[in-house]
Amino acid sequence: MEMFDLSVIWALIIGFGVIMYVMMDGFDLGLGILYPFAPDEASRDVMMNSVAPVWDGNETWLVLGGAGLLGAFPLVYSVFLPALYIGVFLMLAGLIFRGIAFEFRFKSQRNRRWWNRAFCWGSSVAAFAQGAVVGSYIQGFAVKDFVYVGGALDWLTPFTILTGLGLMTGYALLGATWLILKSEGYVQEWAYRITPALLAAVLVVFAVISLWTPFVDPLVWARWFDHIQLIWVLPALALTCAVWLWTAVRRRSEGQPFIATLGIFIFTYLGLVASKWPVIVPPNYTIWDAASAPESQLFLLIGMLFVIPIVLAYTTWSYWVFRGKVKVGEGYH
Repeated sequence: MEMFDLSVIWALIIGFGVIMYVMMDGFDLGLGILYPFAPDEASRDVMMNSVAPVWDGNETWLVLGGAGLLGAFPLVYSVFLPALYIGVFLMLAGLIFRGIAFEFRFKSQRNRRWWNRAFCWGSSVAAFAQGAVVGSYIQGFAVKDFVYVGGALDWLTPFTILTGLGLMTGYALLGATWLILKSEGYVQEWAYRITPALLAAVLVVFAVISLWTPFVDPLVWARWFDHIQLIWVLPALALTCAVWLWTAVRRRSEGQPFIATLGIFIFTYLGLVASKWPVIVPPNYTIWDAASAPESQLFLLIGMLFVIPIVLAYTTWSYWVFRGKVKVGEGYH
């Protein structure tokens, strides 16, 4: 008997990478979603400058999670990629447009409005695609012997459209609270004004998704309703963070709204994990069914033990270096 279950360890590593990506990249995608509604062009400069030094480092977690998934659970790719080709392509295309806009918006005065649109559209498409992919995971896939047998558009259903729009709303809330933390003056005041409305929209959408999900997946119904479980603590903690966010905005706190929003995401994410564990390819395949050979998992794990601390150190250092407020009229970092 193995002392450590490598499949469980890898599931935890990939799960950690996913939530780190959502928290790190979510707020700059949210700023892109909010971009058209900003008060003026100077405030858009502030929004972009607030994430310009860190946005590309944030996406490291997406690469880490994807590479870890391929190495540790290769059979997942035999299902996910055929099932989600279009959704994943839209996500990557959106991220590319968003990334290009960071560089070219400040260099092109004549076509700046088009790079504004690229930043907004790219962020919106990437966020929607990510939410739709999550919805596809919740509703499950048509799988036979680890081969996807469904259609190319099975990932796009009313439920996944709702999860896509829900994640867009959540990212917008994360972006607004990040802007509260990083800006000042009329830009910060605008972020304060829109945050309560965004929070209300997030709570409504998340409530509908939460009520709908048990009817989409019988496993979720069993986890939540067969008998009273500690799993109900997670939505209670998410709602507690929502109340904390509301009161922090009313008190005009600067750092607490962002932390409270991260809490909403963390506890919602943990609720999803608790609902599906240990299934990795719904509806029936577990992490042990999809795992690669233990030797492969161990070899990759040794490398990951070096990579993760380096990424954490780089991320921490970059946020420390670029701490503080971003002022109107301040140049590109």
